[in-house]
Amino acid sequence: MSNHGIEVILASQSPRRRELLALVGIAHVVRPADIDESVLPAEAPVPHCERLARAKAYVLAERHPDAVVIAADTIVVLDGDILGKPRDASEAAAMLTRLSGRTHTVHTAMAVARDGRTVSEVESVEVTFRPLTTDEIAAYVATGEPMDKAGAYGIQGFGATIVERIHGDYFSVMGLGLRRLVALLAEVGLRYDYALGVVRA
Repeated sequence: MSNHGIEVILASQSPRRRELLALVGIAHVVRPADIDESVLPAEAPVPHCERLARAKAYVLAERHPDAVVIAADTIVVLDGDILGKPRDASEAAAMLTRLSGRTHTVHTAMAVARDGRTVSEVESVEVTFRPLTTDEIAAYVATGEPMDKAGAYGIQGFGATIVERIHGDYFSVMGLGLRRLVALLAEVGLRYDYALGVVRA
């Protein structure tokens, strides 16, 4: 499946984002953006993740000006704290202990760059965990799944068994809100076609 001559670049090496684009038939190439993802002093969570998504898109758009670049950044926020990817098993267990039985917010920022223009949006979703025992947390961490994911869990994997409910877009929790992405593509003059992928509007 092609995009009728339109090259789409995914500025991420996340296998979940690759799977989601493939799910809806958007052909793409993966070219991760290497940027500093540190939180700036006094930077709030939502502006932080949107800044990172736009920065990723900008880096790849500069290198490939004729392509369409899709970038995203996902963060988990609890009590105002950004829970990133855990550094080790101990930190993963600590994050899951904090999230146990509580509701947190997943913010996924998406940015689309084309022809020198970048548009972006942030999708926010409330996710509630069921209460977890210490043994359950240890067993989940032992699977290795939490280690490369914000907040130390993946809703599309074993983590599905610890999520009690979500309020909002499931795909945004995975890392790429497809409904929002289609709207952003339209803002830069592109249309999503079920059979052809991304085409000119």
